[in-house]
Amino acid sequence: MVSEMKAKVVYTQLLKEDLVVIRILPDEGMPDYITGQFLTIGVTVPTENYKLVRRAYSIASHPENKDYFEFVIRWVRNPLPGRVTTMLFHASEGDEVKLGYPTGNALLINEKLPNGEKDMRRIVCVGGGTGLAPFIAYANHLHDVGDKREVVVLHGASYVDELSYKKMLTDLENESKRRKGEWNFKYRAAISRPKEFFNRSWSGHVGRVESFFKEAKNGVSPLDELVGEKCTPENTYIYICGYQGTIDGVIDNTAARGFVTKDNAHDDGSYEIRYESYG
Repeated sequence: MVSEMKAKVVYTQLLKEDLVVIRILPDEGMPDYITGQFLTIGVTVPTENYKLVRRAYSIASHPENKDYFEFVIRWVRNPLPGRVTTMLFHASEGDEVKLGYPTGNALLINEKLPNGEKDMRRIVCVGGGTGLAPFIAYANHLHDVGDKREVVVLHGASYVDELSYKKMLTDLENESKRRKGEWNFKYRAAISRPKEFFNRSWSGHVGRVESFFKEAKNGVSPLDELVGEKCTPENTYIYICGYQGTIDGVIDNTAARGFVTKDNAHDDGSYEIRYESYG
């Protein structure tokens, strides 16, 4: 039997015609969870005799927030409308849903080096589309607990209006400029369709988000330029959430530098790339 919580929708914000931020509060109050986990949202589908259908979603809110779970959800419309995303996209405040308990360890933040010392390496988060969600939780969690590690959030999208947390992430970067030594944060986005009319105002990085890791002829990547040094397994830990193509692109572009995943870990069992795929 699936263990679930009764919950209600407490807030929705439509970002564009197929992208929404939704907040959900369990009736019994917020359970404890760990940054980087996910849970299932279950909705009843009227066209299927009110069958309960569940889907897993990364949690965009952080454990220090005791007021709600937050999710950023894309409405699946092709090739067929998604049953759960369609219901959530048309949800109103007060609507009831079922929540599974937070779970998952693929994207937990690495805290210790192989020798047992605290891991103070740079944290680089790579989110493709709605794969940004767990890294919103990272950013707010690391900020609220006063973590001194450098944090870099890289977000990839097709269109500028899909940069769902741009203002929040920009504000965190601006704060880091005022609080040097206390909070070290950088945010960059990549637009993969820069030539389309809707993106005509974009002047930032172009291409898929994994291109931040691609070396130029001089051996330096855009990420290296951003942080001011060559990113290596000794100074950087990478977390990825998105389509498998994004994950594979980052892995391919960092392999020559010695970055490995759990699947091909070093002899001592350590690795420097954690990932979670949603397609």
